[in-house]
Amino acid sequence: MNITAEQYRHAQQRIEELLPQVPDDMPANEPAAAELVAMSDIVVEYETQHFPIPRPTVAEVIKLSLQEHGMTQKNLAARIGVSPTRVSHYLSGKAEPTLKVAHKICSTLNISPATMLGF
Repeated sequence: MNITAEQYRHAQQRIEELLPQVPDDMPANEPAAAELVAMSDIVVEYETQHFPIPRPTVAEVIKLSLQEHGMTQKNLAARIGVSPTRVSHYLSGKAEPTLKVAHKICSTLNISPATMLGF
């Protein structure tokens, strides 16, 4: 489906109008709820086409997870059994972890393997 910018803006406006009218417990077959879903689908489709979000790199995933866990590179290195320099290389994109090390990183930082692999 090819959605125009005008249709996108209309859908956004209509969503803003519908949100206060559609409580979470409203049945999906109610007209307002169905329209809200349709308008949301239009917005998602347009944004997927025009504003794609690139998948994060391995380095970005690790950096974000370190921040979320309040860990330093040095802490991570000690927990996964590699040097702090090696972790620095992972974070700068100069190197990627082996599967064995990636598994340890996933376990340590509670990252899903699919996320680490970019799925």
